[in-house]
Amino acid sequence: MNPAPLIPDTAPFTPEQRAWLNGFLAGVFSRSAVASPVGASSLATPALAPLTILFGTQTGTAETLAKKAAKEAGKRGFAPIIFDLAQTDLAKLAQEKNVLIITSTYGDGEPPDTVKALHTALKSEISNLKSPMCTALSAVRYSVCALGDTNYAQFCQCGKDLDTWLGQLGATRTTPRTDCDLDYDAPFTAWLDQALAALGSAPVGASSLATGSPEVTTKVAPTHEEITYTKQNPFPASVLTVRHLNGPGSGKEVNHVEFSLAGSGLTYEAGDALGVLPQNCPQLVADILSLLGCDGEEAVPTPGGELPLRRALTECYDLGKPTPELLALLAGVPVTGAGAPPPRETSAPHHVIDVLLAAPAKPVPADFIAKLKKLQPRLYSISSSPRAHPGQVHLTVGAVRYDRDGRPRKGVCSTFLAERGLAAGKVGVFVHANKSFRPPAAPDLPMIMVGPGTGIAPFRAFLEERRATGAKGRNWLFFGDQKASADFLYREELLGLQESGVLTRLDLAFSRDQAEKIYVQHRMLENAAELYAWLEAGAHFYVCGDASRMAKDVDLALHQVIEKAAGKSPDQAAAYVQALKSAKRYQRDVY
Repeated sequence: MNPAPLIPDTAPFTPEQRAWLNGFLAGVFSRSAVASPVGASSLATPALAPLTILFGTQTGTAETLAKKAAKEAGKRGFAPIIFDLAQTDLAKLAQEKNVLIITSTYGDGEPPDTVKALHTALKSEISNLKSPMCTALSAVRYSVCALGDTNYAQFCQCGKDLDTWLGQLGATRTTPRTDCDLDYDAPFTAWLDQALAALGSAPVGASSLATGSPEVTTKVAPTHEEITYTKQNPFPASVLTVRHLNGPGSGKEVNHVEFSLAGSGLTYEAGDALGVLPQNCPQLVADILSLLGCDGEEAVPTPGGELPLRRALTECYDLGKPTPELLALLAGVPVTGAGAPPPRETSAPHHVIDVLLAAPAKPVPADFIAKLKKLQPRLYSISSSPRAHPGQVHLTVGAVRYDRDGRPRKGVCSTFLAERGLAAGKVGVFVHANKSFRPPAAPDLPMIMVGPGTGIAPFRAFLEERRATGAKGRNWLFFGDQKASADFLYREELLGLQESGVLTRLDLAFSRDQAEKIYVQHRMLENAAELYAWLEAGAHFYVCGDASRMAKDVDLALHQVIEKAAGKSPDQAAAYVQALKSAKRYQRDVY
């Protein structure tokens, strides 16, 4: 058979991009090629093992990891093909042989929007174990990597569901599921290595199977211009502006934050997110040092080398939700393995400082920090278009402040930017691509955006993008908050966009300006006929903001709009909404 074509070394791609493309082409050709004739040369290129990599993502992380998995699989004797889980159903899944699934979870254990159809189908089959599908998956070998956040009760629930249900329906789990917290790089890499080995990969280093010849590389020290800034190596961005957006009498604190990307080489698109590496509150660090009986100058080991304790607590470690290991340590209970459950009497503390306050004895600094999680960057929806603000990136950040157990509490990154962002001078940032949340590719298509509160952020970027590119598509924004006088974020900008014709419609819902609370979903229902007409004209529907309540209420309202305006039954409306999702015309950036 003819070998798969290779991307030449002279092509304008990075080595990583070239490896992924070679793996992809190998996958396509291996699946379409016919068997070699009898007597074919023994020197023919070895057959590559088919591998399907499925991802489910809400913000783009799982897709990025799927591409990394494909690159590595291509080096190890596989012909990988990547699919969004939205493109997969049970019948297609049953035809696969080797499958890797990488999926996130958001909100209260919810599957990403792109996974809901398969998640629902699997759940339905599990309720009927006499279904023919219970044997149809018997030829499928699989492994699952679940992404999540241990700050949520339903940690990695979507991945857990898929892993359990596939096993119950007869598929063969080749390696145990790995559940990744926010610091996912090391566990993901370990899972991928084990999963590929279990599926029959070539030994590590046999990358010639993906390229046709041994790969020879020469390491050259990068110049400043060649440095790539990532989550592992964030760019020290200058903070240009921190501007309070609320007016007098507001019960909220929302800030507009601007960074300079000059000299970084970083690029982004409207719909992407910005990762920000925060620092812990100095007062909180001082209180913890006092409880430990330390002055902060004690040297402690960290992954980046030895540091003074104060700096380590400020820059390196998460002082929020305590880990099970810390709970056990401070209760004097031995921990037998990573993730051991905490004793029942120590399961209530909200933050690390709560555990220290209740601890019968104080640990030595090195033991204490060894039980802390690494301080993770926070992702914020970008609220600027790169075409409107070259060399800059803007965020819209609500500062989190509340009291608990008689102690003031603060959101780590939101108050870091609000209180110390300008003083810090430089803040570590990186771009997190979110290809599943973009303005319509066709500039003449309509756009409906629902973004109350700080959910306005990406839609400010969308509107700036459409104005900068001269896109002719109609734009409709539903925005809401508490009070029009104090919480109408970007008021002058939005009214200016409306006056210029870029913003075709602006429907507002301020919940505290009348006796009966009015929210964006109420405005949707009031305009059901026109909203449905926009959808019928090809409009893309977007939602950004709170996942636990707002996004669910808006989703319900969308179903009701379709029932009301189109005279459809609930089942027909649900099918209509699912069709929007499948066509990627219903996109959500929720948190």
